[in-house]
Amino acid sequence: MKAVLCKAFGPPETLAFEDVEAPALEPGSVRIAVHATGVNFPDLLLIEGKYQVRPPFPFSPGLECAGIVTECGPGVDAPAPGTRVLAYMSYGGMAEEVVAPAECVIPIPDAMPFDVAAAFPVVYATGYHALVGRGALAEGETLLVQGASGGVGLSAVEIGKCLGATVIAAASSDEKLARAREHGADHLVNYRTEDLRARIKALTDGRGADVIYDPVGGDVFDTSMRCIAWNGRLLVIGFASGRIAEAKTNIILLKEISVVGVAWGAFARRNRAANRAYFDDLFRWYEAGALKPLVSRRLPLEDAPAALEGFRNRSVVGKQVLTVERPDG
Repeated sequence: MKAVLCKAFGPPETLAFEDVEAPALEPGSVRIAVHATGVNFPDLLLIEGKYQVRPPFPFSPGLECAGIVTECGPGVDAPAPGTRVLAYMSYGGMAEEVVAPAECVIPIPDAMPFDVAAAFPVVYATGYHALVGRGALAEGETLLVQGASGGVGLSAVEIGKCLGATVIAAASSDEKLARAREHGADHLVNYRTEDLRARIKALTDGRGADVIYDPVGGDVFDTSMRCIAWNGRLLVIGFASGRIAEAKTNIILLKEISVVGVAWGAFARRNRAANRAYFDDLFRWYEAGALKPLVSRRLPLEDAPAALEGFRNRSVVGKQVLTVERPDG
């Protein structure tokens, strides 16, 4: 089989696309014939040696994939061979075959295409874990989504609307904000051309946002601290800006706010049953048409470097997916 390989930490152009031996099928695992693989910002951090996981070389990046189960290891009865599934993992998804723990493999709705399924788990489970599990977003509250045009941001916009919140989308361009509007955002703020703090105050009658979803960090986090409501929850998703901000504890004290870390991958490893219940809700919303994953770019598996470069130049809107051409479609 072929796989995208990282042989040494470095930029996307250093990745190789080569023949490798198929991974061994282990007890408790299933083998999946991959049809599509989602591409995420952590994949870039992973190959550059900047992520919390540092696999032994050579390894394939890829946190999520979708395909068909072809074989079950000892001790596994389900999902059975022939089942259409998605899978999430620490790495290894950018390959024609993967072996994943059965507890990390979830059957997908019949109407969900493989490219959509491959783009689904990381961003939507992160959004659900953040807004429901960590932020306790309630109906009628105001949610501010920073970086609202990427896959993580757009999923939060949609989940926020499913939960009955008023959603303010913030992004760095009007073109990106137009995508957020298409996915249900009630209000739009361009934080490159507008005063984000002033706009949030104006949109909330001076109160600020009850919950702020921040995958950007840096200056955006600093401003978020200034436009959050009393007793608000600031959800730390990631640091796409490249700078890890520091929270002002006097603001935390005076506003009685919570700065809450969100690490869905760690949660999923520790709470498999609860994580599986997340997908029950997410799939129900998807089948009802409330979640509309945006796959903005589809590339063949060997073009992984081009997809990852999109994160370096910040051109990605929605999700990118790598596809594997198979004779059975």
